[in-house]
Amino acid sequence: MTTSARAVVHTGVWVCLSACLGAFAGCRPHAEGAAIQNKGSDTMVSVAQAWAEAYQKVVPGVAVEVSGGGSGTGIASLIRGTVHIANASRDIKPAEAAQVLHNTGKEPKDFKVGYDALAVFVHRLNPLEAITFEQLAGIYREDGAFTHWGQFGLSVPGCKRDEIVRVSRQSSSGTYEFFRERVLSNRDFKLGSLDLNGSKEVVELVANTPCAIGYSGMGYATSGVKMLKVAMRAGEPAYAPTVEATWQQTYPIARSLHMYTLGEPTGIVRDYLDWVLSNAGQRILEESGYVPLSRDAGAERR
Repeated sequence: MTTSARAVVHTGVWVCLSACLGAFAGCRPHAEGAAIQNKGSDTMVSVAQAWAEAYQKVVPGVAVEVSGGGSGTGIASLIRGTVHIANASRDIKPAEAAQVLHNTGKEPKDFKVGYDALAVFVHRLNPLEAITFEQLAGIYREDGAFTHWGQFGLSVPGCKRDEIVRVSRQSSSGTYEFFRERVLSNRDFKLGSLDLNGSKEVVELVANTPCAIGYSGMGYATSGVKMLKVAMRAGEPAYAPTVEATWQQTYPIARSLHMYTLGEPTGIVRDYLDWVLSNAGQRILEESGYVPLSRDAGAERR
């Protein structure tokens, strides 16, 4: 994926939509100036932007405003009732769902739109090829003892001080929460990590820092980094983050991607979500570096 395709959108991007294509059944005209507010996960922001840009060729007269900020930010906006769709790379929490109902009178409606393999990245010259959950916890968790690459028996080219540079995400990120729950067993992160706002920024920093390790969606991989194979435990098989391993549920840090609405969506919001879940929308998801919902659907598009 190119760097431009992965640009993180921190401000609204208005996409005026035109020329209804017959490829999507159910397409119907809407009043000029109609808008869909879509906010949340930085992991999903690139595909959300790609969806919005493609949808301009499907439905005329509708604008989709896409912005990031993190899964927590999107869900907070849903709680306030200021967005139509909140993107999240984690499940909504029961307390958050209760707040949505209390504040808006509507329960959040969950649309699972795809999957993402959360990859562990190191610099391309790092000789490490695989890592276990225990080793990751040793690096990232508050009680972790791993601070230098030499503890792995490694000498990393360009890493003169040998110290592991831990790259993480901000606490409002669904990626941060998923990694904390899944890999750190809900224990706190060790202080002193470099906590970044976007998925792309994590990969860029690792690519430019020989001593670094970070985690981000597999679709953000570049030639400057290496994605490690991951094993649940020492002695067990380690798997690379791939589409196939995600479908087979063998890669241990895979997760679902969600779009939440206030109650059952109607009108232009319902039409847009139907399109996202259609073959056309799922093809864009896959082309953006994510994993579509269906193995069969993925095969159809290849």
